[in-house]
Amino acid sequence: MHFAITARVLGVLLMIFSLTMLTPIIVASIYNETTSHTFLLAFAITLIVGLAFWLPARKRVGELRTRDGFIVTVFFWLVLSTFGALPLMLSEAPNLSFMDALFESVSGLTTTGATVISGLDDLPKSILYYRQQLQWLGGIGIVVIAVAILPMLGVGGMQIYRAETPGAMKDSKLTPRITETANVLFRIYLGLTVLCALAYWAAGMTGFDAIGHSFSTVAIGGFSTHDASIGFFDSGMIMTICSFFMVVSGLNFALHYQVLHGRKLSYYWADPEARMYFYLLFIGMVITCLYLYYSGTYDWNESFSQGAFQLISIMTTTGFATTEFNAWPTFLPFFLLFLSFFGACAGSTGGGIKIGRMLILAQQGIREIYRLVHPNALLPIKIRNRKIPDRVLDAIWAFVGVYLAIFYLMVLLLLASGLDYVTAWSATAAALNNLGPGLGAVATNYADIGSFAKWVLCWGMLLGRLEIFTLLVLFTPTFWKN
Repeated sequence: MHFAITARVLGVLLMIFSLTMLTPIIVASIYNETTSHTFLLAFAITLIVGLAFWLPARKRVGELRTRDGFIVTVFFWLVLSTFGALPLMLSEAPNLSFMDALFESVSGLTTTGATVISGLDDLPKSILYYRQQLQWLGGIGIVVIAVAILPMLGVGGMQIYRAETPGAMKDSKLTPRITETANVLFRIYLGLTVLCALAYWAAGMTGFDAIGHSFSTVAIGGFSTHDASIGFFDSGMIMTICSFFMVVSGLNFALHYQVLHGRKLSYYWADPEARMYFYLLFIGMVITCLYLYYSGTYDWNESFSQGAFQLISIMTTTGFATTEFNAWPTFLPFFLLFLSFFGACAGSTGGGIKIGRMLILAQQGIREIYRLVHPNALLPIKIRNRKIPDRVLDAIWAFVGVYLAIFYLMVLLLLASGLDYVTAWSATAAALNNLGPGLGAVATNYADIGSFAKWVLCWGMLLGRLEIFTLLVLFTPTFWKN
């Protein structure tokens, strides 16, 4: 492994991240706030540490290997989360402890949306903007954005890209070169963000709220500038806009590129993963809305608007809220959290196991049932008329198995910390699926749980964001052997 080159890349990426701490200063100046020195100090600390990584190895040139890419990806997310906590910890409001600031930073960058902060409406605008910005940066993946400039530094970026990008996009490029691929992803992501912000603004949000909520909507993050989340605006139009962009952001960004490049909306329906995604959203909305209506929770109009919005928000792992869904009839909160395990599509900004994996698992389950009747039949599993290799099938089963093992290990650890089962189960689901809101003691926020539980959930959020194996591979002895 090339430790010097790895340190150089980490230094560059950390210096780039330090620049993002300057934009909240502009917000502070617009609203005449006194938080500028906080962000300047955080910027200086982050920049100096980045320089300390970069300077000793600045003249080293070479190609990162696959193992180097895993190290850069994992350590950068760990370092990034730590330094991202600085403004939240140094600021007089919210004046968080290191543990709480780290939790908030990890939650933002992993686009989880779990928070330890209450009283958002009274916080400085610059702090609120910074939280939203963390989610926007985490949504596209700072590592994926940064690989666009790595070739200029003499370091290839493909290994980092493969380690960071979720799901099916690991083994495919949208364009022949990795730099072009990163640029394409960023342009699509930026375009969706701009369109979302303009739509929010036209629907009645202030410019500040429109930008902030567009960041967390397209990132499928769920942070809001108000305690009441989207419910603060009490607007059916805003709920509709939010629902639309949550659904769009939950689709594979490679599919967005194909639609834009081919100028055919039919590509969405032609994709099996997207079709299953739409089917699950529709079936889930029907069940949720009908249950709310027939249980007497709301009238029909309110059942449809609240049920459809909350179903989309939870299944796409965004986590926005317009009402306290945890107070709905007992079946529904668990049903919604169950759908978050499916999550969004591979190659999106969403979390969960991913629809693509679920689609292949479903086909494999049907195949095994069919084999009981026809044991000698050759039944290849195909997606878009392409046979899925056995190696991919094995990897998916391994992923799901490890995912479930880690899930219940986290539940046991949270139970050992003193949480009740509903809280432990839902908090684990919210962290590992990068969802955010939970049930029980974490229905409102995570401020009242202990530090040990927060540490466990931080690791869960990172595992979910990095798709488990990217992080776990660093703990295997084989990885560190020459």
